[in-house]
Amino acid sequence: MYDLAAMGAWAEFAVRWLHVITAIAWIGSSFYFIALDLGLHRDRNLPSGADGEEWQVHGGGFYHIQKYLVAPDHMPGGLIWHKWQSYSTWLSGFALLFLVYYLGAEFYLIDPAVMDLAPWQAILISFASLAFGWAAYDWICKSKFGDDNTRLMVLLYVILVAMAYFYTSVFSGRAALLHLGAFTATIMSANVFMIIIPNQKIVVDDLMAGREPDAKYGKIAKQRSTHNNYLTLPVIFLMLSNHYPLAFASQYNWLIASLVFLMGVTIRHYFNSVHSRQGEPNWTWAATAILFLIIMWLSTAPMFRAEDPEVAQGGALRFAQAEGFDEVHDIVMGRCSMCHAAEPAWDGLLWPPKGVRLETGAQIAHHAKVIYLQAGLSHAMPPANLSYMSEEERAKIRKWYASAVGG
Repeated sequence: MYDLAAMGAWAEFAVRWLHVITAIAWIGSSFYFIALDLGLHRDRNLPSGADGEEWQVHGGGFYHIQKYLVAPDHMPGGLIWHKWQSYSTWLSGFALLFLVYYLGAEFYLIDPAVMDLAPWQAILISFASLAFGWAAYDWICKSKFGDDNTRLMVLLYVILVAMAYFYTSVFSGRAALLHLGAFTATIMSANVFMIIIPNQKIVVDDLMAGREPDAKYGKIAKQRSTHNNYLTLPVIFLMLSNHYPLAFASQYNWLIASLVFLMGVTIRHYFNSVHSRQGEPNWTWAATAILFLIIMWLSTAPMFRAEDPEVAQGGALRFAQAEGFDEVHDIVMGRCSMCHAAEPAWDGLLWPPKGVRLETGAQIAHHAKVIYLQAGLSHAMPPANLSYMSEEERAKIRKWYASAVGG
């Protein structure tokens, strides 16, 4: 049994590693081609008939790059397709969703205090929501409403805010933000699989058949690629958020997620403006910083009490001697130590999560900051509040931490 569990843990690690690698490849190529397209010199009369060109230097060599607005006059040999990065990222991400959130639904997907679901119900909602996201987005893009790209992006943002609120009303905070990222990433990858690559294949088929390709296919593909460009950075934030309880376990986690999408717009607007030689809109960095400060405030504002200090790290002895330690010791032993033990009593756990053991007073004092952040300042622990930690108990943890750090 131990070997099976260890193999499962390593399988999760391997899939996560693969997901990160393929995401780097996809994001890197996407950002490169967006920057390339925006930076092309289109004021030159090129003998080849290309729409624009650019010279670049990298790795000791010079590169002469040309872009054709529709297609060249004949089918070039050795054509490279940039698609597998996207497909591999989505497939590895869904595999990770299955391994962590579907197989571990009781721990990570469901929070009875939010909505008391059976695992199969939560998994069905998860899968259906991803399919709904693509279907709704694609329908809007193909409708008359989607002819105005600015109007379309505003509506897409409204949909994302609504989905953020929906997910936080159904799943645990950790799963909610992760699913919002998966919801957005599904749209992005489906853009490549369902629209961008098929449209490009139509152009290639026309070239091979000696027909003049229709420019509309490139225009549609570019619209979807632009959407992907602005959605990338928020997806990265949401995928990383499950490691930071102040992001996902706050009362206003849906609002935090909504503001993250605005930060994605401000950051990409700066780089897209620079790449297209339209100046450097440095105001975007100030806007991003303000948005991030608001997010930081939202993550802790619901927890503020007179006794709450600024987070600081003190010595373990100080925490062990602080007022309220005995009460916190009993709370942790009753609510946390069944999992955070050398031999966890919870079914399915063969070692303490993240190697954190909370079986003795010394161990509790040593992990004071983690306990404060995960169970006092946020609701990240216990996962899905499976051991029913009360708000009064969380307040005692905050008060104890405050007394130790001099708050």
